Amino acid sequence: MEGKFAAIIDALASNGWIIIPDFLPKNYLKNLAEEASSAWESGDFRRAGVGQGDQLKVRTEIRSDFIHWLEPENLTALQREYWQLLDDLRLEINRHLYLGLRSFEGHFAVYPAGSFYKKHIDQFQTTRHRMVSCLLYLNENWQPEDGGQLRIFYPGSEERFIEVLPEFGTFVCFRSDTIVHEVLPAKRERFSLTGWLRKDII
Repeated sequence: MEGKFAAIIDALASNGWIIIPDFLPKNYLKNLAEEASSAWESGDFRRAGVGQGDQLKVRTEIRSDFIHWLEPENLTALQREYWQLLDDLRLEINRHLYLGLRSFEGHFAVYPAGSFYKKHIDQFQTTRHRMVSCLLYLNENWQPEDGGQLRIFYPGSEERFIEVLPEFGTFVCFRSDTIVHEVLPAKRERFSLTGWLRKDII
């Protein structure tokens, strides 16, 4: 994992994003994907909103996914393992990039068929705590025709971008304050564990 952390740090310091296939062992990913799917089938997800606090609103014309927040005090053993990994990454980023990261928050996300999230950045305008976005995809046998690509725009450009298939085990990490991105419409259920390294304690 040290080599992957080093690659993440180098990428964050240069172009601001990185894509790493097969980030974690397949058995671990299968079990984590089962937890996400089970929570979805149990009705534990809610419609995602736009904004925060009093400004939080459901606006399905902007984003139409569903989320299930994972609370640190109620994590499963698998989720605790992932939280620890991200905490290790947090410490390494602080050691090299001096971002002052202090915590991690995350949720399962699902995009049902037809769902999308239009172009945005992850850092809120009113509070600037989110600094690094971390996405882990949990979709086995995902094909290009399934849609749901993450489109990442190069800094300062509205036309130059790359597209990432949400393939099983792919990890995407990028700066929350600078990287504009969007999720193209998915044609089947699309699961991820999405989170942020933050500058405050949550």
